[in-house]
Amino acid sequence: MKFSVLTIIGHAPHPLTGELGSAADRLAEVVDIGVEAERLGFDAYAVGERHAGDYLSSSPTVLLGALAARTRRIRLMTGVTVVAILDPVRVAEDYATLDQLSRGRVELVVGKGAEAGHFDLFGLDEELQWEYQAEKYELLRRLWREEHVDWTGRFRPPLKDVTTVPRPYAGPPRVWHGSATSLNSPELAARHGDPLFTANAVQPREAYARLLRHYRERFAAYGHDPARAYVAAGSGGLYLADTPQQAVREFKEQYEARVRQSFKPHLEGKAGYNTPFRTIEDAIANGPQLIGSPQQVIDKILGYHEVYRHDLQSISVDGYGLSPSRQREQLQRFAEEVAPVVRREAPTALWEPEDPRTPGANAPAGPPSPAVSRPVT
Repeated sequence: MKFSVLTIIGHAPHPLTGELGSAADRLAEVVDIGVEAERLGFDAYAVGERHAGDYLSSSPTVLLGALAARTRRIRLMTGVTVVAILDPVRVAEDYATLDQLSRGRVELVVGKGAEAGHFDLFGLDEELQWEYQAEKYELLRRLWREEHVDWTGRFRPPLKDVTTVPRPYAGPPRVWHGSATSLNSPELAARHGDPLFTANAVQPREAYARLLRHYRERFAAYGHDPARAYVAAGSGGLYLADTPQQAVREFKEQYEARVRQSFKPHLEGKAGYNTPFRTIEDAIANGPQLIGSPQQVIDKILGYHEVYRHDLQSISVDGYGLSPSRQREQLQRFAEEVAPVVRREAPTALWEPEDPRTPGANAPAGPPSPAVSRPVT
């Protein structure tokens, strides 16, 4: 298995103290944690995209550009790129530029987003979200694979003889499809032979397993090699301690305070928004949260793997108000005590030499981006 660190750059007051740092400090923290993730051997670092609520993730390309300059190995991902509200020409240009800066380390996760408010913000009809998603993604594919593109669709003016620049570094970046509640994303991913990224966040396991079954069935039906049906899974946050009891004792108040703080009354009952795992005990027993001792977390990831057969596990450490030093501590414990066991027990071809879309595998020769490390404090 491979491992990614995800941030959606929440910027809400601390759930217990009410303190709120500056936007500048929060954004610097995101970049620093990404550099640390590379040092610790994580395979990817992902920055989300949100345009509503208490987040600072409206411009993931800017953050990932800063990370490209300070790293040289780790893959740079999104989580998600909200293609449904964006112009595919702009997406093609921005992420191809980032792909060039990072020398082929970019992979997108595309989706319609988890915040309903962004459709109004961009003057779009939420009722058409899936139509936007399908049309805009298919145009993006063409722009990265073809030159002199002629195109006509419903949601933007026609294109005539368009070649977006720059071109991607070494062929089109891999695109994953974020999947949370609907069969639309698994179907779109399967149609194009793309990998699927299941949110695995605020629903019972079977809800996500149903989407994955549909994806794999349709992937094969479209004639793609089932061995290339890569799957990634999210989680609901990470907190490791020496024992399960210590994890509950140390993290219970903070976890449950954040759950209360993030509850969205206007979306109550709508799948995919409010977590049903409101106590830490319920989250540990029934949710995807990776809370407990290292062995407990290993067992949970491998338990999900039995059902999902996923290749990439995403973790987050900044969603509950942990300080940057505590985030680094959690990442280090995971990298040293959890990841080696799960890698051994759940091997994957993803990002290995035999993976034909390993970023940069067919890239032009050239020096890597410089790595600049800061001391861990």
